[in-house]
Amino acid sequence: MVCFSASQSVRLSVPPLQVPIQDYLSDPERLVYALVDPSRVEQLSVDTFRLNLRPFSFLMLTLEPVSDMQVYWTEGSVHIDSDTCWLKGQPALNQHFAFSLRGVLTPETEGENTYLTGQANLQVTLDLPLSFRLTPKTLIQKSGSGILNGILRTMKQRLLNRLVADYRTWASQPATVSVAQR
Repeated sequence: MVCFSASQSVRLSVPPLQVPIQDYLSDPERLVYALVDPSRVEQLSVDTFRLNLRPFSFLMLTLEPVSDMQVYWTEGSVHIDSDTCWLKGQPALNQHFAFSLRGVLTPETEGENTYLTGQANLQVTLDLPLSFRLTPKTLIQKSGSGILNGILRTMKQRLLNRLVADYRTWASQPATVSVAQR
């Protein structure tokens, strides 16, 4: 068994707009489409989304992860949780594969400024196929953790580059009504 893990944190300044960022964040669909390429997302329910990640190479294999994740607003934060992931076209690996994603994004006010602070943790445990057991474990762990870090960095960059822009667009739409205004 080999375990790969990665973690990313974020702190993002949010512009003061008429509609609070909490209203935007309480719509899980908005956040998911800010984090992930919309062509790779299928909405399964109000708060559950299937993500088809881009294929990548690992130990001479091409892997294409698919993950179902829940995104929900509770206790003043957005939470992202998933324990469901499988690799397309890799039934043998899927039998020996465990996945966990936990993320939280919280609006915080400091004086007149609002920030979004967050943390995401991604972990994969894999029982390596026999053909890879002679490969040094440290090399496998370094490669696997590097891939997970890359996935989280990509999500973080999309968050940094797209969330505030999408929030501004959303808040400027006439149909946007603040929960506080209802």
